[in-house]
Amino acid sequence: MADGKTDRTVGDIGEFALIERLVSDTPTSPAIEVGPGDDAAVIGLSDGRVVACVDVLVEGTHFRRDWSNAIDVGRRIAAASLSDINAMGAQCSSLLVGLVAPGDLAGAWIMEAAAGLKEEAASAGAVLIGGDTTQGDSIVFSVTALGSLDGRAPVTRGGAQPGDRVAVCGRLGWAAAGLAVLGRGFRSPKVLVDAHRFPVIDYTCGPRAAAAGATAMIDISDGLIADVGHIAAASNVAIDLDSTTLEVAEPLQAAAAAYNVDPKIWMLTGGDDHALVACLPEGVELPDGFLEIGRIREGAAQVTVDGSEPEWLEGPGGFTHFA
Repeated sequence: MADGKTDRTVGDIGEFALIERLVSDTPTSPAIEVGPGDDAAVIGLSDGRVVACVDVLVEGTHFRRDWSNAIDVGRRIAAASLSDINAMGAQCSSLLVGLVAPGDLAGAWIMEAAAGLKEEAASAGAVLIGGDTTQGDSIVFSVTALGSLDGRAPVTRGGAQPGDRVAVCGRLGWAAAGLAVLGRGFRSPKVLVDAHRFPVIDYTCGPRAAAAGATAMIDISDGLIADVGHIAAASNVAIDLDSTTLEVAEPLQAAAAAYNVDPKIWMLTGGDDHALVACLPEGVELPDGFLEIGRIREGAAQVTVDGSEPEWLEGPGGFTHFA
């Protein structure tokens, strides 16, 4: 830390000194007219429209410090909002972060979490432009992401049409498998544990799918079946997923065999990988990195797998708060 003392708590450092440290090495970009340090930031976006979203992440619900280090937590909390901007077909420009923390939390932990957040933001072409801190009983992050459509129309959940192909960009089931490993008290395979600690996301998928003519998109934060269900409801269409197209990677196969689990259940219902699902019209070439996994059908809003509702499915097919 700047003063050479590595054991100071958030309470020792104080609110304003903590904020100054958090933003001291923050990069900027041409879109940021006024950055951290003032009452508010000023952002100049190319076409005058702002894509905005917010995610609240709570210790014990979204992350655990005994499972993840601070850098991983920072990456994870940034990814949740960055992925939502990606799913609108937009390019993220900036993040605002609200932090609630107990006064006895180590200041070094917060600085490392901020470093992870900035690292993830940079991978999406975004920067931290400000936020707020306050004292509370547990660690809570509120992350607001802002982005630009660069002249394109937003791609919502409500535009899917019968005949569209359903395609995915990114990994499915890896974070769920990592959670299963951690929940059993293990720390390996490391590749799966790391997938739970922080997602691996291609933030170019959304804008590329939008440019290719995507009719609807969503990021997979709660589970494939649950999240494409939101497209089905918003578009008033039926969606049939083809489980034979799901490519089960070797780490998932190994963990599933060890735990006597069908790995495709992780892939169909597991969240937190933040893969991107896009619906694209028949005849449109899928962008690089996308895999077709289903079709949009006429009919009442529902999601089926291989033509029917899976016998093993209980509930919405993914994580839901307050359930």
